[in-house]
Amino acid sequence: MTIAVAVTVLILPGMHTVGDPPIFGFAAFALFMALINASIKPIVHVLALPLSIVSFGLAALIINWIFMRFASWLAIGIFGVGVDVGGFWWSVLASIIMSIVSGIAAAVVGND
Repeated sequence: MTIAVAVTVLILPGMHTVGDPPIFGFAAFALFMALINASIKPIVHVLALPLSIVSFGLAALIINWIFMRFASWLAIGIFGVGVDVGGFWWSVLASIIMSIVSGIAAAVVGND
């Protein structure tokens, strides 16, 4: 996840690291994204499923944006380092890039 965050921040001009050195920002943001994705996100997506169906997936994009902002806020607030997500569309692009890079990294390492 840290590798995926680092690649995403390097590619997208709408995402910036906060704090020094940047690797700590990548790692802190990735830590909170992983914790949110493993704990809260599945429950919220199931609860929001009817709204997501009606809105053709827009609700899922908004939930992902909220969770990225939340992970950013937690990382910067607790550790003083993190990644600042510029806006809604930057988070949508970041989600796509992080999914692709995470998939490639999992394939290289051999994790399914």
